[in-house]
Amino acid sequence: MSSKLRPYSCVTCCKRVKTSERRPLSGNKALRKFLSKRFVTDLNESDVVCNKCRQLFYYSLKQESQYPGLNPNSDKENVAPLEIRTTLPIPSTGYRHDACAVCEKKPRKLVVIPEQSRLEMFVQLGVFMKEGSRCCPTHIHGGHMTSEALNQGVSDRIRKSTSFSVEGMNDLLDSLRNYAKRNASIRLDFDSEASLTSEDYHNLTGLTRTQFDDLMANVLEIKSSKSRSIRTCVAILLMKLRCALDNKMLATLFNMKKWQVRRAVSSARRSLMSDFVPHNLGFGHISREDVIAKHTRPLAQELFSSGLANSIPALLVLDGTYIYIQKSTNFSFSRRSFSLHKHRPLVKPMMVVTTSGYIVSVQGPYLSDSKNNDAGILNHMIKKNAEEMRSWLNDGDTFIVDRGFRDSADVLSDIGIRMEMPCFLRGTKQHTTEESNSSRLITKVRWVVESANGRIKRWKYLDRTVSNTQIPFIGDYVRIAAALSNKYCPPLSSGAAEDDQAIASKMLYLSQKGNELRELVENEGWDRRSSLWKAMDADDVATDFPILTEEEIRNITLGTYQVKMAKAYSHEHLQEDGAYDILIAEDVQNIIGAKIQSRHVSAKKYQCWIHHREGAILSWYCKCKAGSRVVGCCAHITSVLWYLGYARHQSTPVKGVRNWADHLDDAARVVDESDSGSESPTEE
Repeated sequence: MSSKLRPYSCVTCCKRVKTSERRPLSGNKALRKFLSKRFVTDLNESDVVCNKCRQLFYYSLKQESQYPGLNPNSDKENVAPLEIRTTLPIPSTGYRHDACAVCEKKPRKLVVIPEQSRLEMFVQLGVFMKEGSRCCPTHIHGGHMTSEALNQGVSDRIRKSTSFSVEGMNDLLDSLRNYAKRNASIRLDFDSEASLTSEDYHNLTGLTRTQFDDLMANVLEIKSSKSRSIRTCVAILLMKLRCALDNKMLATLFNMKKWQVRRAVSSARRSLMSDFVPHNLGFGHISREDVIAKHTRPLAQELFSSGLANSIPALLVLDGTYIYIQKSTNFSFSRRSFSLHKHRPLVKPMMVVTTSGYIVSVQGPYLSDSKNNDAGILNHMIKKNAEEMRSWLNDGDTFIVDRGFRDSADVLSDIGIRMEMPCFLRGTKQHTTEESNSSRLITKVRWVVESANGRIKRWKYLDRTVSNTQIPFIGDYVRIAAALSNKYCPPLSSGAAEDDQAIASKMLYLSQKGNELRELVENEGWDRRSSLWKAMDADDVATDFPILTEEEIRNITLGTYQVKMAKAYSHEHLQEDGAYDILIAEDVQNIIGAKIQSRHVSAKKYQCWIHHREGAILSWYCKCKAGSRVVGCCAHITSVLWYLGYARHQSTPVKGVRNWADHLDDAARVVDESDSGSESPTEE
């Protein structure tokens, strides 16, 4: 083929024609001069016209009208009028099928640039791409030009002007008008890479830009429409869960109708439940061996598997969470969904979590009456073999639960599952040292299920009262949130194997020891001899108390929760003048006491004692329910250790908790003022 015949399109009508239909302009100066004059375009000798336009040109020579058209005296009745075109100084990329219009590369595969992408290129860079232009597949993502392609621009080989027909110019103006209207009304655009940052994505959807793009790779069944794309559809669902926005607000933000938002949420929910959730949630998506190897903390294995000679068991933590719903006029449902524990209607999903916080499965949601307590739900799961969990479990596997599962002990024992549960008081006011120690081993691991529940409630839609019309979909929403947490959130509980083994060994060793200070307090009757202990300022008498760091305090408590609570307890224990009172007995050496106000009951204070000597804390004892344990200590003991050993030695005051009551009125204070002689505001 001659080099002059390489252009694929006609210079006048821009239509692609076969080789046999092309007519070169070289050698025909009259034809080239006439076209340049009549169509206001620059023509070269290498340009070609189609045979149809060439014939129309010759017919137009016979016309005397201003614009060339059909000759009524001609025998060619089927000849269409010549199209009117004009040239504007708008750069264009030309019209090529063998090279990319963006980077000028010639890969094996090229794709036709969508209309939306051509419009974005024209708006962003001022370069017009003709219909049918092609580019590399990497420049297009989700039907839009990527930010890299927009930043890269177009190749240097562009035309300085573009020839438009009247129809083509009208189409371009209509597209620009629609683009301006859409972008003026849409505040959120998840299709354009330049409109939202990764932080914006996280604030709106709970996922970063990279995580959202990865999620979109798992969405297969959603179909795009004129009102929303696939990305917008998923973003609407995630924003509904993340921000708890109703459909009217979402319709305003996305410039859609309420029914369009409702359909988008429904489509995204069904797609995620079929394409994404089964691969990230459920007993079937992960093997028992992977749970043991990848999602079990070494600390938990040391605490609950050290005495087993057989294979390593799987450790699972179970607990129910609450999704609050509206009251119902269906009285039967209203009674069965009303929780006597929370005093409001709710439904209960059951969470099955590993010791690292990975959510293995979500069952339910269940009703919340007495027949659907935690033990009843677990028994139902075992009997119906939910998600084939009985074949997933092996003999010797351990369920770590709270006291609400006590009625499931026999059912779990029948299938060979061990149950670890904190002890009951059983008619006494305080747990024994052995009971307190064993319970502490369990709570050291069981807290992850509470944090996993809190992670689900970060999706604010699930943390607020859900409309009763959404009850059929609550289970899907909870499972979607759990699958997203598994896929994109880090483990809740983690630690180095060596550190976990050291902590576990220390806890197991201490769990076998008794509380000598408790025996001394009970034998000497210190808890009954109030006159023996005198309140004094800690800064005056506790000069020999060991100076501790926060790390040393955490080594004593064997956890962080008690250290966090210590600030609040110490703040309430401080007097208005800044004094901190402790109890001292003159004939008792190296032992101090304190009375710590209960954070639950105003009329209750807990007595506690600490034995110290030679810069070390030797033992402790508190009168609270769990105060006799030696595997760590309670928050009341920690508050004394934190203030005496750490806070009072800091050069700058350690910030405590704020008293928000200072910003509110107090009716009790008004009553006191009236008793002192001031006139009561209620008197007439």
